[in-house]
Amino acid sequence: MPALKNRYEFIVYFDVKNGNPNGDPDAGNMPRIDQETGLGLVTDVCLKRKIRDYVETVKEDADGYRIYIKKNVPLNRSDNEAFEAVGISGAAEMEKKQFAQAVKDAKSKMKKEKGDGNDGGLDALLRDYMCSQFFDIRTFGAVMTTMVKGALNCGQVRGPVQLSFAQSVDPIITQEVSITRVAITTESDAENKKTEMGNKYIVPYGLYRCEGYVSANLARKTTGFSEDDLELLWDAIINMFEYDRSAARGQMATRKLIIFKHDSELGNAPAHKLFDLVTAKKKEGVDAPRDYTDYEISIEEGKLPEGVICEVRD
Repeated sequence: MPALKNRYEFIVYFDVKNGNPNGDPDAGNMPRIDQETGLGLVTDVCLKRKIRDYVETVKEDADGYRIYIKKNVPLNRSDNEAFEAVGISGAAEMEKKQFAQAVKDAKSKMKKEKGDGNDGGLDALLRDYMCSQFFDIRTFGAVMTTMVKGALNCGQVRGPVQLSFAQSVDPIITQEVSITRVAITTESDAENKKTEMGNKYIVPYGLYRCEGYVSANLARKTTGFSEDDLELLWDAIINMFEYDRSAARGQMATRKLIIFKHDSELGNAPAHKLFDLVTAKKKEGVDAPRDYTDYEISIEEGKLPEGVICEVRD
């Protein structure tokens, strides 16, 4: 696959209507909020989950596009695959001393075969195998150390793609909505009542902004994140809510993806200066926004630094 040659920064605007975009388990699953400013928050972990789920849905575990962080798949199962690939069978079942000896023997074998005195080759092979197999490791990186008797250690990889917390453009209002259900939980409860009460939290409307970074330098040196992977990432961001519908999350959609492309690997301008060129404001006369059309997003393209171009995807 073509190697990534350009640094990128990007901004994602997405919104929620009558839903909870990211509940806080430490606050009764209320929408996350900055207590000081009243601005809504969505964690980077939440957004990465949606990107992972999109890739898993469209690629269906195709070679090179599997997902490492996924439901019902223990991490050490995937880590063990890497050791199997380099000739260390049954690593997950070995005791600590036995595992250490197996790794030592494998490194010694590689050292003899290569004849270059490099005993660190095994670590690189394990890392490269994991990066080649799992899209989310290639993209976001991972800490691939799981303790099972010995220590399955495929290394730690810093991913070229990083996301910030998303923050709402304006303060949000959290509403608690009471709900009822006609299905009673127990027989004893059924003798005394006909319905049960509950509640759910919603944000009537919120427009959120997330900022992201793509390092071509890290992609080349560590994970092999490619141009094809980048296009898949853009598709995942645009469509990350389309296959993740839930009554609890209401109506969510990616509204705009703004991409800054540098003409070099290390970049031509600081990221914050590019982010400052993009603003979202309520339209004149709008006090309580309830729709995306209540906002206007502007990009000062005339102030783009030399060597940087801007692309907008809706």
